[in-house]
Amino acid sequence: MRGKEVTATYLIETPYPLERAAAIMAGEQSTGTFIAVPGETDELKELHAAKVLAIEPIEESITPTLPGVYLTKEMNNPVYRRAIVRIRFPLHNFGPSLPNLLSTIAGNLYELREFSGLRLMDIELPSEFANRYPGPKFGIAGTRELAGVHDRPLIGTIIKPSIGLPLDEYGPLVRMLAEAGLDFIKDDELCGNPPYAPFEQRVKTVMTEIERVADRTGKKLMYAFNITGDIDEMKRNHDIVYEAGGTCVMVCVNSVGFAGVSHLRGYTELPVHGHRTQWGAMSRCPLLGMSFTAYQKLCRIAGVDHLHTNGLNSKFAESNESVSQSIRDCLQPMFGGYQAMPVLSSAQWAGSAIPTYQSVGTLDVIHLAGGGILAHPDGVAAGVRSMQLGWEAAVQGVELEKFAESHPELQAAIRVFGS
Repeated sequence: MRGKEVTATYLIETPYPLERAAAIMAGEQSTGTFIAVPGETDELKELHAAKVLAIEPIEESITPTLPGVYLTKEMNNPVYRRAIVRIRFPLHNFGPSLPNLLSTIAGNLYELREFSGLRLMDIELPSEFANRYPGPKFGIAGTRELAGVHDRPLIGTIIKPSIGLPLDEYGPLVRMLAEAGLDFIKDDELCGNPPYAPFEQRVKTVMTEIERVADRTGKKLMYAFNITGDIDEMKRNHDIVYEAGGTCVMVCVNSVGFAGVSHLRGYTELPVHGHRTQWGAMSRCPLLGMSFTAYQKLCRIAGVDHLHTNGLNSKFAESNESVSQSIRDCLQPMFGGYQAMPVLSSAQWAGSAIPTYQSVGTLDVIHLAGGGILAHPDGVAAGVRSMQLGWEAAVQGVELEKFAESHPELQAAIRVFGS
């Protein structure tokens, strides 16, 4: 591993000279401390110290983004400088380990008092990570094969209400959704193993209905059961789903950590649907946390096959430009593969397909609609069909209203959701 490096790119804001601030970052995350110590030889630093590769000033501000920055007595009316900084870390400092990678490229950086803003923007990893972490086991092709959908997006929904649905109501709801022609259903991230609908019983109830519909129609929809839990609990939950004939499991990545996802990837026999719950805490401040570009690379290395990205014009505080970039990021190959299927959700309906396709130009997505399907005035089947028609219009390059002239399911969707 000697001679191999990890390169991390950051957006920083600081009242200090940029060269000094970048050097503090490199020192803090490798050999340095606040004062020289015995043993910190030139030879040691040459072998293990992180190195600043580039500093690109971009703009200045007269107010700090984050509180807590330390100002010296000489700093009257300081200017807060922003820059893109690239730092190279020797791989032999920590090896191809996701947990220790995070400690290195993030670690204590966010707490340094010289900074009023710091955000991890991107990472470049050597092939040693691919050798240790095999990445998505099923990916896009494997997911499509299990779902039986090859020439369009997977159309799906989420079980609602999020929590509180009695066990005896799960069966009829899933049966109705399966008969409506859906490709995919997922548990809400809030629903794990609640006492009112215990996990094992819920899996049995859901899979019984899925299999019954599949026997009649020949189409077996994919259901992502939320197996999030402690390490041993996830294994038990996975096995329950697999033995019941399920075809997908869901895990909340930030709840179990990248190491937890990687452990699941080591034994899973099913695609791993990655939910990014808590993502806003990591990303909403533009000068704190990390970008999705960096985050999704870590998720893919850990082994998720699908990953939530939000959808265009969603209810969340994320721009359409950011969502589109997130979708493209998931599809950008790593190590010659490692693609994850983007999952679009939040305030989605048939009309979301055209701007999405115009922006990202791909059909390799799972497009989830809750109200956009369940609240369709002509029923769930019409809601599903309206979503499919929205994508047909998108691919054919036809305006939604024009395409709807010969498709009543789309007309009704526009009438209810279009405003």
